[in-house]
Amino acid sequence: MLNYETGALVKSLAGHDRGRLYIIIEETEDSLFLTDGRLRPMEKPKRKKKKHVQVILKKIEDEEFTDENIRTFIRKYQSEIM
Repeated sequence: MLNYETGALVKSLAGHDRGRLYIIIEETEDSLFLTDGRLRPMEKPKRKKKKHVQVILKKIEDEEFTDENIRTFIRKYQSEIM
């Protein structure tokens, strides 16, 4: 079973944002609220169904989520996989 935790890194699998990385900031029964700190800041999260994302086994460990921390985390992850 997939573990949709707050702070987990996910990759969009469907939609015009396919391939984009996000951080989960909230979970509901069938959807997630996602942010990337840039196009989708904390104030305007992206709502996406759980079946349209892939959980990446990496989690942000900061005690406080800010747009800057999220951008930095995603940038570091992308540089690690390249």
